[in-house]
Amino acid sequence: MNRLIRTLSVTALFSSAFSATAEVAIIVNPGAAKSPSQAEVANIFLVKDKSLSGIDQKDWNPIKDKFYSTITNKNEAQLKSYWSGLVFTGKGQPLPSVVDDAAVVAKVASDAGAIGYVDSAAVNDSVKVLFTVP
Repeated sequence: MNRLIRTLSVTALFSSAFSATAEVAIIVNPGAAKSPSQAEVANIFLVKDKSLSGIDQKDWNPIKDKFYSTITNKNEAQLKSYWSGLVFTGKGQPLPSVVDDAAVVAKVASDAGAIGYVDSAAVNDSVKVLFTVP
């Protein structure tokens, strides 16, 4: 019994470590005219560059957290403050958002001017991966 508990604990530890290390894939439509760099992606998602339409994920989740903390160097509180400032001054609105990875993939696949981020496991042949964030 003790051995079973230890085995289950180790399995749980490895599976939680695996899920915490999911890669974020930055995706565009395969027909997109532009392949932005990481700095350009940050500017697109902060609405400083309007060459592509960023598709955001609605709720704060580990993929969204990793994307924003790595690409824009902003956490959830900083991002909310950033958007509040833009909305208050009339200089911008938050990006359109969708429910989950599958919805981001579908939106990007159907719009040549869209860019999004998803768990790399959600990527399929309908979109092109620009780069991944480990």
